[in-house]
Amino acid sequence: MTSVGDDAWFRDPALQRVLSLLNIDGAEARIAGGAVRNALMGMPVSDVDIATTLLPEQVVERAVKAGIKAVPTGIEHGTVTLVTDGRPFEVTTLRRDVETDGRRAKVAFGTDWQADAERRDLTINALYADDQGEVIDLVGGLADIETRTIRFIGDAAQRIAEDHLRILRFFRFFALYGSGRPDADGLRASARAKDKLSTLSAERVWAETKKLLSAADPSRALLWMRQVGVLTEILPETEKWGIDSIHGLVTTEAAFGWAPYPLLRLAAIVPPDAERLNALATRLRMSKAETARLVDWAKAPVLPDEVTDVGFDRLLYRHGADGLVMRLKLALVSARSADEGDPVAMRKSARLSTLLQRAENYRKPVFPMTGADVVAAGVPAGKRVGEVLKLLEDLWVERNFTLDRAVLTARLNEMIADSL
Repeated sequence: MTSVGDDAWFRDPALQRVLSLLNIDGAEARIAGGAVRNALMGMPVSDVDIATTLLPEQVVERAVKAGIKAVPTGIEHGTVTLVTDGRPFEVTTLRRDVETDGRRAKVAFGTDWQADAERRDLTINALYADDQGEVIDLVGGLADIETRTIRFIGDAAQRIAEDHLRILRFFRFFALYGSGRPDADGLRASARAKDKLSTLSAERVWAETKKLLSAADPSRALLWMRQVGVLTEILPETEKWGIDSIHGLVTTEAAFGWAPYPLLRLAAIVPPDAERLNALATRLRMSKAETARLVDWAKAPVLPDEVTDVGFDRLLYRHGADGLVMRLKLALVSARSADEGDPVAMRKSARLSTLLQRAENYRKPVFPMTGADVVAAGVPAGKRVGEVLKLLEDLWVERNFTLDRAVLTARLNEMIADSL
């Protein structure tokens, strides 16, 4: 028998307290899904979800009597979150689907573990562990974990028809856990149903896409998504741009210790067109911060090959560091792919690395003059104040941010005197 009973996460007293509470008086509870999967694949276990034969109100009743906080986070779908020792555990009643429309499901509660397993998406996500840690496999998930095969439970087309987001989940889990090539049935079913992705909410699509782009190496998954037309369906901007740079980006991330950043991965596969990217962000309902970061990257200037430190500081001041950091990282990816024994490319890579460090440590200097200073010097309030202030700021930038307030004030007075 396969077991997780000796694992430290399983022996956690908070988890054991919840399992003990739910496994008495004829009821049964098992750890379900991701925790079991990750434990068997040697990956970290964070969230621990529990499935139970108890109804939600029975779970709440038991928790209250035991002094455990119960939060009805999704009680209409059978989920109650129990919090003990500061640890949350989602507890969900066994379910079967009564009605699905590709976006949401109506469920009926039950006590049938087989039915609960078969309504889930992928075999590796439908494993259970009982209160002793023994793993229970009702859909062939253990064999797929051994071979790192990402496979839908039962009929792939039917699983996707129940929830169209499962197309993206199929590729995300392939990026995270898969090996070789994706399951052929899953690929075919995803290709045939790809147009159904347009029926999903933009928030769900972007959330799932962002998780996929956060995988350690999403390059193979993106390749297969492009092959079957799924990538074009959700990101048409990639269609004529390609995804070839993703592998080089992942390699460069590893070399420099960069954490996976989904927006940088996205920038690597779409054209740097601010208008199109703003439309993309609007379509996917990205956050304001995400939208700003993408647009800043698109608007950031392409660096001259021989840019000096002083010239680079001026660019940082004018354009901000965020977009230029992304520009530099992608430029570094391109340079590293070409520097195999090429001394010119190697020097370029080294220079880009230096500029990147400079950009990441950049702190924007504060211009020491304000519009109030210009008005106080005698310029009437209005458009002219902004024009004068800009001339002074340009001079300050040109002199490498070294002119202090006194020098700028003297120059201001000269400008006013010359205009009289």
